[in-house]
Formats: sequence, C-alpha cells, structure tokens
Amino acid sequence: MCLTPTPAGRHWDGSPSVTRRPRPLRVTATSPSRLLRAGQHSRCRRCGNRIDLYPRTDQRPIALHPAELTATQVPESCRWHLSGGIAHPHGDGSAWCRIPHAVLCPRRTPTCRPHPCLETVRRQLAVCTRRLIDTGAFTPALPTSGSAPGADTDAPDHPVVQMLLCRYLAERPVQRLRCVAQTRHRHRCTNPVLAPTGPAGTWRLLPTDPQRGQLALPNTLMAVYDLGHLPYGEQLRWRTQHCPAHAATRGVADLALTGWQPFDPLLHAAHIHTCLPHPPARRHGRR
Repeated sequence: MCLTPTPAGRHWDGSPSVTRRPRPLRVTATSPSRLLRAGQHSRCRRCGNRIDLYPRTDQRPIALHPAELTATQVPESCRWHLSGGIAHPHGDGSAWCRIPHAVLCPRRTPTCRPHPCLETVRRQLAVCTRRLIDTGAFTPALPTSGSAPGADTDAPDHPVVQMLLCRYLAERPVQRLRCVAQTRHRHRCTNPVLAPTGPAGTWRLLPTDPQRGQLALPNTLMAVYDLGHLPYGEQLRWRTQHCPAHAATRGVADLALTGWQPFDPLLHAAHIHTCLPHPPARRHGRR
C-alpha cells in the first residue's frame, strides 16, 4: 500500500496551512505615552477587578473602568475620554465616555450619587470580587504601616525625589523602585532603578518651596532625595524609571506606568519628613 505524501504547506487533510508570524508590539515615536497597550491592564488591589491605567495631563496615573458607558448615565464630574493615550477629565462630546474605577469599586464608598445603571455595574463587580476571593484567585490588600521588615534604612515609604529641577513623590522607597521597561520575553524588567555600581542621590534637608501653580505654605525643611548633582542623562533615566541597561537601549517600550507624582506640599503633607534617614547601624562582630 502506497501512501500519498502530504504536499508542503498543507495539513494531512489537504487544507492549506497558514503560518502567521508573531508581530511584535511597537510604540509610535510620536506617541505622548511610551506605554504599550499590553501594559495598561492591571487589577484593583481592593476588589481584584480589571482596570485600565492611563496617564493624565498632569502626569498622574488614573485607573479607568475597562468598558465604555453611556454618557447620560455618568455624572459630568466623572466623565473621562482618551486622546493619544492620555486621559482627559471631561467628555469629548460623544455619546460614550469612560469612568474612573474608584466610582464603581465595590470596596470603596461612592463619592457621588450614581445612576441606577452604575449601581448595577457596581453589584456585578461585587459578585466578581466575591467569586475571586472564594476561589482563592484574589486576596484583598491590607493597609500596612511603617517600612518593610528588613529594610536597611528608615527611609520614608514615599520619598520626595528632586530631579530635572522638579520634585516628585515616589510610589515606594528609592531602593525598591523597579524598572518599567519591557524585556525580550515581553515581561517587565526586574532590575532596580538604583544601580548598585552607579551614582546615587544624596539625602538633603531642603525647604518646601512651592512650584508654579501651588499654594505657598510655611517654609519648613524636609528630607529630599536629591539627584540634581547627577548628569542630565542619569536624571532622565530616573525620570523614565529605567535601569541602566534599558536606558542605553533606544526605542524601548514600557509595560507599566512610572511611579512619579508631581510633589505638592499641600496635597502630600503627610509624606513630608523633617529628619534625614539614618544610615544602617553597623554590627560589631568579634575580632
């Protein structure tokens, strides 16, 4: 018995086999946000439901509900729209809009009186949260106080960093800032921003000078992680939150938003520290 060989480019039944080459994700050079679309999805730490992260016009991230809603069902103060990857806090004149996840989060107290349709969406998210907790797929985040155990210094959890003639509030201690770039395996880089062998900043006591558009408060000294003495390229690397390896690579895309917020002495008064972090105590061993 002689079997008929399968022609090249076809399956065993003679149907054509189409081989699709994987297309890599790329970011347009003129895009105001270097964040990949795959990196804009996340999970709410309180309820576990999916959220979409977008940068706002003031460079602060905002978590939006992944689905569009009818504009007539959303209060005017809660309407958002997207343009060029940037979230704008108002409607664009269309019949649809986006809404912040904080308005629909079942583990948050609503700040405004929502529409009955929004209450339905809120109940659906509450059911999803309960299902995730029951199956063990999600554990609600508990509020933590103080620094992490085993920290080398008593540095603040949200330090104020000065770079590029501006001040920013970091999302976590300086030693724990993680690179946001994409690796070759399409995962987020695990390298820290603070290079072990590279130049580091200096803790200094600087006055709380208000920036443009901020209210003038009583001038006091606060602890600031100063990067102003570093070269411009090094400060830009910190601002983009890249490790030295990805900072040297052109056209690298990001898989997460940077954790910087423009520092405001009035809004971030709880994160102002008037004492410099003490260096770690040395342990004297036996000689």
